[in-house]
Amino acid sequence: MTIQLILAGFTALGLLLYLVAVLLRPERF
Repeated sequence: MTIQLILAGFTALGLLLYLVAVLLRPERF
């Protein structure tokens, strides 16, 4: 895997985790 793909994967996972956190705890945001 290239560094670009690895960074893209981490970015996608980070965004998904952020969206899940917002949906689970809307009062924090």
